[in-house]
Amino acid sequence: MPPSQTVTPELRQWIIDQAGAGITAPALIAAMQESGWNEDVAVQAVEEVLRAHLDGLAQSRGLPAAVPVPEPDIADSPLCIDVGDRQVEVLMAMANPRVVLFGNLLSPEECQAIIDAARPRMARSLTVQTRTGGHEVNADRTSDGMFFQRGENEVVARLERRIARLVNWPLENGEGLQVLHYRPGAEYKPHYDYFDPGQPGTPSILQRGGQRVATLVIYLNNPAKGGGTTFPDVPLEVGPRQGNAVFFSYERPHPSTRTLHGGAPVTEGEKWIATKWLREREFI
Repeated sequence: MPPSQTVTPELRQWIIDQAGAGITAPALIAAMQESGWNEDVAVQAVEEVLRAHLDGLAQSRGLPAAVPVPEPDIADSPLCIDVGDRQVEVLMAMANPRVVLFGNLLSPEECQAIIDAARPRMARSLTVQTRTGGHEVNADRTSDGMFFQRGENEVVARLERRIARLVNWPLENGEGLQVLHYRPGAEYKPHYDYFDPGQPGTPSILQRGGQRVATLVIYLNNPAKGGGTTFPDVPLEVGPRQGNAVFFSYERPHPSTRTLHGGAPVTEGEKWIATKWLREREFI
């Protein structure tokens, strides 16, 4: 084992050079372990070095600066995360883009309680109109939806506390929980969740809590067919299974985050989901 587990400038440059030559992050970590590095130290070193390098490249290309984002505590590859009142399973994790699939975030009874509370208030879903800061009907989004106020009822407040612990982000930085209902044929075509900084309405939107920096899509039922959450740039499709949730974060409002995503058409049955968007600062 090396006399020190310190990440030296020489090691940083080696990681960058190897990555530039096409060596994958898992292969870099394996090579460091063969040289005596602790696995956790190797994983952290590769992630931090490559992220810092990519941030530098991004800024040199004139991209927006990266900001801190929510991050689940999964560096040591746990099977579950304790969120206080239940153990949430870690089913899959991807580093770039940061995508984590969780299981057992909600019980079937809690899922049904959210659906029952939302159903009487459903209306055609709107999207944020970044040209003006308002909202509009968008042909790309053919679901019905509604918003709960933060902490509006017991099950919503309980879910919000779990999410805050799960992704290590202040509860008050979350927008109100949105519930969406997709009937057969309904979909949400690929899009980004951050607000386009080039649009004139974005500054007014950001006054309420800054940029969105992460999303959690929570599946409230089991559609018979279709309705997965797709990430075309990866590519990846997450199947909608009741009680599970897919988390993804985006450190800058730019396509380089590879967080383009959509809701695939429901081909049989119906789909109910809840979406939690997380902001940089307190959402007011």
